[in-house]
Amino acid sequence: MAESKRIIVSLPNSLLQEVDRIVQIEKRNRSEFIREAMKLYISERRKTQIREAMKNGYKEMGPVNVALSEIGIELDACMLERYEARLSECE
Repeated sequence: MAESKRIIVSLPNSLLQEVDRIVQIEKRNRSEFIREAMKLYISERRKTQIREAMKNGYKEMGPVNVALSEIGIELDACMLERYEARLSECE
């Protein structure tokens, strides 16, 4: 493991008791538990930030996507009119 620093953390007694139960069941120590809990929290926080950024991006791109879709529909309609005009010329 990389360089470690010792810290002091104050916890409510009930929370510490719950942690102690878990570390006893999992045959780990408090430090391992706290490290893993902190890593999990940081990972989940990053995921939440990414989801929020993506959600905001989708909201911002919504009007752009609608405009592009409308342009595409107009072009399709125009091309269909031209195609039908050519077909009627051949008859």
